[in-house]
Amino acid sequence: MTWHILGGGSLGCLWAARLQLAGQPVRLILRPAALERFQAGANQLLFTDLQQQQHALTLPAENATASPPIQRLIVATKAHAAACAVADIRHRLHPSSQIVLLQNGIGSQQEVAALVPDLQVIIASSTEGAWLQAPFNCVHAGNGHTQMGSLHSHGTAPDWLATLQQADIACQWQHAILPVLWRKLAINCLINPLTVIHQCRNGELAQHAEHINLLATELQHLLQAVGQSEAAQDLPTTALQVIHNTAANHSSMWQDTQQGRRTEISYITGFALQQCQLQGLNCPQLTALHRQLQQHLRQRGLPDH
Repeated sequence: MTWHILGGGSLGCLWAARLQLAGQPVRLILRPAALERFQAGANQLLFTDLQQQQHALTLPAENATASPPIQRLIVATKAHAAACAVADIRHRLHPSSQIVLLQNGIGSQQEVAALVPDLQVIIASSTEGAWLQAPFNCVHAGNGHTQMGSLHSHGTAPDWLATLQQADIACQWQHAILPVLWRKLAINCLINPLTVIHQCRNGELAQHAEHINLLATELQHLLQAVGQSEAAQDLPTTALQVIHNTAANHSSMWQDTQQGRRTEISYITGFALQQCQLQGLNCPQLTALHRQLQQHLRQRGLPDH
């Protein structure tokens, strides 16, 4: 059964390449301008794997207005674009369709689920690293693991999960995915904005450990307040370990600003601050970080929300 991948960014290209190399049929769904660019390049996706081996893969591609139905849809857009992208393709979904969401932060998942209340929506939280050298030229920058789970606790693991595992795509089903999302949200809050503000790779944040610890303390209080105490455990230590493990990587938010793209600020620090307000928490460090990030984005002529 074909995997349809919505979005041709770094994660979309990473999943398309790995699935095709694993023998799975894949189709890209692209916006008109991106589709034209991809077709002008003979539908070729260049992929550099972790062993620095280069692959030239040929994939079929189409736009959202095509008519064939979709059974498995991976949404690999940015968080702020996910709901609109799914709305554009909703006419191709049917009651047994499955949607896998790869967005950072929290909030976009609920927006998508509200559009398709009768479909199985699967959340994927991934630590895989990837970046684009050029459009449709993807580099797998860091090995990672993908945790998946249903947005609703009654969801069960799909039968294709074993197929991915057999193809050495590291993934695991979580019966409770929300703690995973909250944990990753906190890590994103501690890394992504600071890489933009300091214009650095992840590893260089180690010199800002004191600031990270202050931010982590506020985020731990937030996680505990929303009932995610498990996600709050050892957060400062975990954040610094992630920084060490991904030292050579550029965060997705840094990549977005360098390419002049809108960031996912509203679904990361913006969402965290919104939840702080709902819980009546005073978070001066996180507030200052969010405002500093907003100022940096405005200076670059990018949206600050």
